[in-house]
Amino acid sequence: MEFVKDIRPASDRSLHVSFGDEISMESYGAVTRLTRALAGARGILNLHPAYASVLVDFDPRLRTHQQIEALVRECLSMPDTARAEEARTIEIPVRYGGEFGPDLEDVARHTGFAAEHVVKLFAAAEYLVYFVGFSTCFPYLGGLAPELATPRLSAPRKHVPEGSVAIGGAQAGVYPLASPGGWRLLGRTALRLFDPQGSPPPLLRMGDHVRFVAEPLAGRLKERRA
Repeated sequence: MEFVKDIRPASDRSLHVSFGDEISMESYGAVTRLTRALAGARGILNLHPAYASVLVDFDPRLRTHQQIEALVRECLSMPDTARAEEARTIEIPVRYGGEFGPDLEDVARHTGFAAEHVVKLFAAAEYLVYFVGFSTCFPYLGGLAPELATPRLSAPRKHVPEGSVAIGGAQAGVYPLASPGGWRLLGRTALRLFDPQGSPPPLLRMGDHVRFVAEPLAGRLKERRA
């Protein structure tokens, strides 16, 4: 059986399955395996994977908490026969700094690097979409260089523009739609990550690999090098 730290009710119709507290490939493997195994099972209404846990929403008219827990343990004890979707690598062009990345220089000051080096490190990594969050198709990305980890803003912005590329602690992400948010904004992409008419609407899905392709630094940073 996959390692399980905790299984407990989260509401009268949901169960929370935890594989630990850390972002790791081991936890990611367990989360993806359980998500695939439970997809389409009788009584399962929705699945919400996270870095190291899965929230299982179920129909209480068809299943009890005890039955869902038994199903979870059964799925984790059996060989993984579900076919995983082929991993894709998505390249996202980004303009950094200036009006597109108002927090880039703050991240540079926090890390002790020049802004240009922050961009170089950020763009050099390959990121993994660990899961897509509750906010409309927000992709949570692992793979950020540890030396770039920067705390979130003490007071979230009321408006973050669509396409903003950001750091939140040890995570990276892209805002698919304009929304409030407290992550540090490094830049912005013109690539559309959420298309209501698309099939499926979100561009990124769990298990995708992401590379950020740097375009010229914007605003003051660009002018300063001229």
